[in-house]
Amino acid sequence: MLRSLVSSGLVWFDLGVLTYFLALNTLYLSFTLLAFVHLRRHLHRWTSTDLDAVIRSPATPGISLIVPAYNEEATISESVRSLLLLNYPAFEVVVVVDGAKDRTMAVLRDTFDMLVAPASYTQPIPTQSVQQFYRSIAHPELVAIDKANGGKADAINAGINAARYPLVCVLDADSLLEEHALTRVVLPFIERPDTVAAGGVIRIANGCQVRAGRVVSVGLPQATLARFQVVEYLRAFLAGRTALSALNALLIISGAFGLFRRDAVVEVGGFRTDTVGEDMEIVVRLHRRFRERREPCRIVFRPDAVCWTEAPESRTILRSQRNRWQRGTLQVMEYHRALLGNPRYGMVGLFGMPFYFLFETVGPIVEVVGLAVTLLAVALGLLDSRFAWLMFLAAVAYGAVNSVGAILLEEVSYRRYARLADLLTLCAYACVENLGYRQLTTWWRAKGTIDYLRKQQSWGTMTRKGFAPTAG
Repeated sequence: MLRSLVSSGLVWFDLGVLTYFLALNTLYLSFTLLAFVHLRRHLHRWTSTDLDAVIRSPATPGISLIVPAYNEEATISESVRSLLLLNYPAFEVVVVVDGAKDRTMAVLRDTFDMLVAPASYTQPIPTQSVQQFYRSIAHPELVAIDKANGGKADAINAGINAARYPLVCVLDADSLLEEHALTRVVLPFIERPDTVAAGGVIRIANGCQVRAGRVVSVGLPQATLARFQVVEYLRAFLAGRTALSALNALLIISGAFGLFRRDAVVEVGGFRTDTVGEDMEIVVRLHRRFRERREPCRIVFRPDAVCWTEAPESRTILRSQRNRWQRGTLQVMEYHRALLGNPRYGMVGLFGMPFYFLFETVGPIVEVVGLAVTLLAVALGLLDSRFAWLMFLAAVAYGAVNSVGAILLEEVSYRRYARLADLLTLCAYACVENLGYRQLTTWWRAKGTIDYLRKQQSWGTMTRKGFAPTAG
């Protein structure tokens, strides 16, 4: 009798886990369909003539590009060189060297002929002490700040303090922007004055051919982990963020490429320095502040504003990254729990926050516990193995449909992977993603939840190899 009750309870538990997976994947399928409609409209909205007019217009707002750098000697030259080549009427590049222990500052000085210059600007956001201010002789639009270490958010704040334009673009030091990326990401600010922030799409540069700070040929990475990340990024950005942006429920702009109104960021106190998820936290805080004052606030995603970045290829670094992302998400959920389900905050409170809480915050624990309980029940003979296999295969198949859908979304929209072999390879990785890789990253995120509860807040390490001059 007891065995029968336990077995029945396990069946119901597994059905609950399966329902959870079905709900998650159904949402992602809905995101893909909504993104398809949105992208088709978006592709025909602005012509090349319109974009040229934006570039030539004296009304186009200037942009200060903020590049926080810590131990980035491998990639800093290529990144800065690519930024200086951007096609935009008025911009500056502000590199903030945050107490680096390598030759990041020396590389900047030597590569771009930088000399110490007087710094005369207000500092509305408190930061760690600025030691030197440099300006390039060869490139007047390039400045560098050498400061005491305070973390990424503190470095961003130091750059915002020094910025002289009304818009600030926050970038990672390993980012490579496409030539017209700024022109495209600034369009929401030109279209509507209530735009507070806009983010671009992040693409994986591993395996691409890079020349003079530009991705000149798109290819797939050689490393298996990086290939899985290509699929992940297509699903997260082209499907997920496009759909959330269309619903006005976007909660995160990637720290690798985001554009903000400087006055709005300064008003809310800058980027928060006591979190490892500063990119998500500043977006949610901006939503919260504007809606509490009943002022219009628009934060959007631009799928055609492209930033290429180096993805981790080792398990150690990828594990550290996913652990940090999970802890950052949990921090934001805690800091801004008042928004959860609150209609005062519109779709951010009614949809964005619940989605992230149920499927990003709680998700890893549900998946790990569900898998562990199912395996134990099968091993003890309390659950029919055929039923367990059917559940698992259903979840794998549904997940594969969503990942392949994101790849097809890329193909019908932007076709960056022009070779048929690359598309077929991506589809193959999408089909096997849930047969090991997903479980691995889920375990890392679950460990991140445990580390968060243990108050562990270290940033972790991210070692860069640098961009290859030729395709692998």
